[in-house]
Amino acid sequence: MFKAKVAIEALKERETLSELAVRFDLDPNRISQRKQEFLANSAVVFEQKSRSFVPDTTVNVEKPYPKIGELQAGKDFLKKVWPRWDHDRHEIVN
Repeated sequence: MFKAKVAIEALKERETLSELAVRFDLDPNRISQRKQEFLANSAVVFEQKSRSFVPDTTVNVEKPYPKIGELQAGKDFLKKVWPRWDHDRHEIVN
């Protein structure tokens, strides 16, 4: 990712190679090299056939519902108890 970040910053041309070299602690020639390598290989992204999205059918949608119910019960309990909570004594006051 670091190489890509350097190449993208070089492509933006918001800073000189010298400034980028200081910022990334790299030789300016190395930054130019990464920029050229990025440009040379970027066409590959568009040449590949797009893979159609295939949803993961192995996900069990029923699994989270018990946890959601448990969290909802806890939330309901806290709604009832919170007004009676004594923050100084850290206990429920009747």
